[in-house]
Amino acid sequence: MREEEKKRPSQKFFSKRWAYPAMYLASAAIIITAILWYQAAGNDVAEDQELGYEEDVQTGNEFDRPAVEVNRTMENFVMPVADENEVVIEKGFYDANASEQEQEAALIVYDNQYHPNQGIDISLGGKDFDVLAAMSGTVTKVQEDSLLGNMIEVEHDKGIVTRYQSVKDFAVEVGDTVEQGQKLAAASQSLFNEKAGVHVHFEIRKDEVAVNPQEYVNKSLATLQEVSFDEKQSDVDAQADDQAETDVPDAADSQSEDGAEEEGSESTQSEEGSDSAEEENGTEDTDAEENADQGTDEGTEDSGSEEE
Repeated sequence: MREEEKKRPSQKFFSKRWAYPAMYLASAAIIITAILWYQAAGNDVAEDQELGYEEDVQTGNEFDRPAVEVNRTMENFVMPVADENEVVIEKGFYDANASEQEQEAALIVYDNQYHPNQGIDISLGGKDFDVLAAMSGTVTKVQEDSLLGNMIEVEHDKGIVTRYQSVKDFAVEVGDTVEQGQKLAAASQSLFNEKAGVHVHFEIRKDEVAVNPQEYVNKSLATLQEVSFDEKQSDVDAQADDQAETDVPDAADSQSEDGAEEEGSESTQSEEGSDSAEEENGTEDTDAEENADQGTDEGTEDSGSEEE
């Protein structure tokens, strides 16, 4: 009797109509959950394999470079001085596509040769002034140069740099990070362009190609990043440099040449005079000899007539 009583609850459960459907639904839910979990785990493994995620793996050098700050790309180039309104452009940029007058005005005469100006020479009317960073960046070069008057180079993006020549009293070193408007040095003079006086030679370059700074002042770095220079443009610039670097006639040389020509003409005249004098002396000597011969002949004839 007791065993029958123990079996009765289970028998009552399975005897209900909803018992087996409930069991089927629960089993199906468990199976579906397991399938979904397995698929999700498989997708995660596949994504890791496709993206190549591995621990303790160093990337290449080009990816190790720090990214350019967003604020820097939004900065605009400015003149490397405190007050742009006082700027005096002593010598402009040499543009191969400019007019002849503009090209002549952008040539620098040094060592009896014309040299195209690869930047702009800025002064404040002969006053001393500080040279400031035209844009935020990293100092890559600080060089002393007696001809150009020392040089500082700041890199702003890969291939885009600004150069500041004819400076003194360096305020930065190689590797320093500078902000726009920060002092780099003081303006000075150079042997290369003595006529400019106290000034700074300012250049903007992309991929070693100089561009006109006046065209990019108050423009963002992104504007210059979009500019592309092909090989033809480089060839044109090289031809312009070859045509511009011509000898300048020296006044002293021309005077010496004129003096040499005058001396040559005088020596020619003196030689002609000496030749004419020799001819005259020769004719006189010839006449004297003829007269002497005639005298001797007459003397012999007179002596012969006296003897007779």
